[in-house]
Amino acid sequence: MDWTTAFNLIDPKLLIVVAACWVFGYVLKQTPKVADWTIVYLVTVAAVALSVGLLGWSVETLIQGVLTGAFAVYGHQVLKQSLKGDNDDPS
Repeated sequence: MDWTTAFNLIDPKLLIVVAACWVFGYVLKQTPKVADWTIVYLVTVAAVALSVGLLGWSVETLIQGVLTGAFAVYGHQVLKQSLKGDNDDPS
């Protein structure tokens, strides 16, 4: 999946939610009492809540919220892994 496909799946009005979720995830990552494994779930819940707040309740909005949260987490991981490079390559 490339960025163009993901952008086509998400309502353009929700791109601000992607940015907000990215910041929210960063803040959670810096919080010592928040376990790393919970961050993806908390970001997804926040994305769904923000999406419903912006677009109103519907099944499509629920799906858009999940996609928005997933896109924020995926985008962060792509950036993180790209900056990390091949440092962990055992060969």
